[in-house]
Parts: sequence; structure tokens; C-alpha cells
Amino acid sequence: MKPRALVTGAGGPAGQAITTQLKARGVPVLGTDIRELPEGAGVTVVRVPEASDPEMVPALRRLVAVEDVNLVIPTVGEELPQLAAARAGFGPDVRVVIGDPGPVALAGDKLYTAWQLQSAGVPVPRFGVPRDFASADAAMEALGGPVVVRPRTAGGWRGAIFVDGSGEVDWHHLPTGQIVQEFIPGTEYGPMVFGTPAHNAAPPFVIVVEKTEMAHGIAGNASAARRVEAGEAIDAGNAALAAVRVLGLTGPVDVVVRRRADGTPVVLEVNARFGANSGLVPELLDAVLASFALPSFNPGSFRQAPAAYAHVAVV
Repeated sequence: MKPRALVTGAGGPAGQAITTQLKARGVPVLGTDIRELPEGAGVTVVRVPEASDPEMVPALRRLVAVEDVNLVIPTVGEELPQLAAARAGFGPDVRVVIGDPGPVALAGDKLYTAWQLQSAGVPVPRFGVPRDFASADAAMEALGGPVVVRPRTAGGWRGAIFVDGSGEVDWHHLPTGQIVQEFIPGTEYGPMVFGTPAHNAAPPFVIVVEKTEMAHGIAGNASAARRVEAGEAIDAGNAALAAVRVLGLTGPVDVVVRRRADGTPVVLEVNARFGANSGLVPELLDAVLASFALPSFNPGSFRQAPAAYAHVAVV
């Protein structure tokens, strides 16, 4: 079977990264987005409803049928739980690159992710929700310094508030659905994991990317990144791999890891999809495309051998 792909969120950083890779491999690709893309975007994009709209999944399903798509790669964080739950609805011949519904739902909520990882001993920032603390000052005192307040379900740092005591924060009127996290000041990494189930003959693998420049200073998307050398930042990769195992995710997973001042890596968030820097780790897409050689598909049954790649840390 030859792949014909649909990439959601084609106008975003993650969507652009994976679309570019698919085109370079000669895979026909169609994009979707909630907005029209400018001329010269390099891919045909169809507008679809937002992830919160109940018509989003049916619209994608109709598009897949009309365009004879057999590979769906979601890149929008907010839509992942719906697509994981609706995966079977696309038909037996359509591969939707997403993990199982339960793990994806856990990863889609930063609070649930933190609870799950903390209970399993995976290091995470100290955290809570706004109502756990009487004020911004109380939150900083309890969590040991500056904190970040951000949406539990939005991707990246969108809507985040950095609280360090230098300005006023209307603590009691923060938006609902927020998480409060200890601010971790050190180097940020974006380890990319390919998860496989425990019973799978092929082990999962992780490749670490270091974010060398941030688009908005201390946070946000990386404006520059590099793939680390073999043997470098192994502890950051191990933390990411442990997080993916604990959550039970399969397929491509983008993890955010930062170092405390003492060098300890902690997991800030886990995104059950390709990330914006996936172009630095072509092995992830290789593993997905390798599934087309299988007689039948199951989201965790990828058989690409990680030992074939350079700079891969297998734990």
C-alpha cells in the first residue's frame, strides 16, 4: 500500500515540519487548518472546524473518503483526544497516527500528566492548580520560586503567565482550567520518542533535540534547535522515554524537558504527536511509513529497527 497523507494543522510549526518531510519523500499530502494559508504555503490546505467543534471529526472523515487518503497525521494538540477516540471510524484501511484513547487523554491534560508521572517517580516540576494557593505569593512560596500559570490543555506556552513577584496578578480571576508549575530555568530539550507497547518485539527509541534559542525569551517555540550528539543529554532522553512508557503512548511523541538549576531533568509536558522539530529526527516518520509494509495495522506495531540509526539512545 502506498501512503497518501493528510496532515492536520498544516499551517502550524509541527504541521509544516511533517508536511515538508512527506513531500521530500514523494508522499502525496493534503493539509487541513482552521484558517486559509497564504500563497506559497507549498501544500493544498482545506479549512475545517476547530477541534472544539463536534463537526471537526466528521469533516475530516469526509475529506479522507473524498480524497482517498490512507494516512492521517494529526499535529494539533487539542484535537488529539477526539481523533484517538474516533480512530476506528476512519475505516480499516486508514492509518491514523495517534495512540490509544486513554493514554492520549492523559497526555492531553498537563495536570493529569503531572499526576501520572509523579506517581510513577518520573521527575516533574512542582505543581498544583490556582485554587491550591491563596495568592500568587503563596504559590511561589509553596513551589519554591517563580511559577508559570498556563492552560492545562493548550499546546506549548500559549496563554502562559510568568509570575515572579515583579507585577500584579489577579489570582482569583485567572481563567478556568489552569495549572501552576514551578518555573524551571535551565536548558530546554525536545526529546522525540517513538513508543511501542511492552509486548512489541521492537523497542521504543528516543532522540534528543536541544532548543538553543527560544522565540520568546524564556519560553515558547524554539527559534533554533540542534540534534544532540550520541551520548549527550542521555538523562533528558531517559526522562522522556520513561514518561512515554508510564503514560502508555505509542507512535511519535514530542516531550518537553528542562533542567533544574542543579542539572536534574524534569518533564514539563508530553505531546502525543510529531513536534515542530521533527525534521531533525527523520527516523520518526521513517518508522510510521514502515508500517505500510505490514499486512495489517495496529498503532503500536511499528517494526522499524532503531539500531539502524545513528545517535539513538535505546533504554
